[in-house]
Amino acid sequence: MTLRSLPKSSALHRVVALLQPPQSTFPLACATEVFGDHGPEVPARYAFDVCTEHPGPVRTQAGYDLLVTAGLDALERADTVLVPGWQQSPGSEVPPAVIEAVRRAHRRGARIVGICSGAFLLAAAGLLDGRRAATHWAQAAELAARFPEVQVDPAVLYVDHGDVATSAGSAAGMDLCLHLVSADQGAAYALRIARQMVMPPHREGCQLQYAELPTSGPVTDSLAPLLEWLAGRLDQPISVAEMAVRSRVSARTLTRHFTEQLGISPGRWLLDRRIAATRALLEETDLPVETIARRVGLSSAVNLRRRFHEALRTTPAAYRRAFRVDKAG
Repeated sequence: MTLRSLPKSSALHRVVALLQPPQSTFPLACATEVFGDHGPEVPARYAFDVCTEHPGPVRTQAGYDLLVTAGLDALERADTVLVPGWQQSPGSEVPPAVIEAVRRAHRRGARIVGICSGAFLLAAAGLLDGRRAATHWAQAAELAARFPEVQVDPAVLYVDHGDVATSAGSAAGMDLCLHLVSADQGAAYALRIARQMVMPPHREGCQLQYAELPTSGPVTDSLAPLLEWLAGRLDQPISVAEMAVRSRVSARTLTRHFTEQLGISPGRWLLDRRIAATRALLEETDLPVETIARRVGLSSAVNLRRRFHEALRTTPAAYRRAFRVDKAG
């Protein structure tokens, strides 16, 4: 990921969402919630608008129409062009006029963002060739097959290259939008928006955790009781063998269940939870790293720093400086 440096000025950053019938309403709503008006509590730094190839009523998947009055020329004034999903019938192609408008916006320096299936439009415009990209896990194989030059990552919530960004399924679009706000305006500003929406400014995990679970297997194989038990004991050293005993299965069977249902190993899941707890303590407390290490079960400050850097490519101290918000903030 490369954070895009934007000029700090009094001018509003103009975000224009490019719509197409049948428009998916949830990813559009996610973008609107992040970049739209937040009232007097949050000073406005973005202007949000929508456009479509053929202005007029735009049919939605929810059964109602949106009246969109702006055409593709609106993209010429956008700082960020956002594609909140892009539904296509099998075998259809993105209209040439749309592709050219998006390419033209990109050439003059606009950031192009695809939420969920919006990645298909970016790929069709050639903006993802030779680059990692995200889309909904259920559409990752199709995106890779249609656009072999794109390095599709089916696990991540989003990928940001600075000039181009893509996200996984619709809710991950909100993760990406908040990330972009943080990159544009700083973590404290993004946190104020997230608090208004009653959600964290950064969501843990990868989209494999939200992929469709296998339908085979008895209900008693559910990992939920074990995950709850583990979450309450992060400060304790717990081996896969102990997890297996708790679940009354073999270590091999437990590992298979984790891989099938969560896409990761038991050890990886536990480490991810420890890192998540570390981040929360860095953001919300002034506890020294050594104390945090003991609380989250990483034994020492040295081990915590190593694990934290492997996961986030930054240090606990740098993370705390970036995300710790005091009462005045």
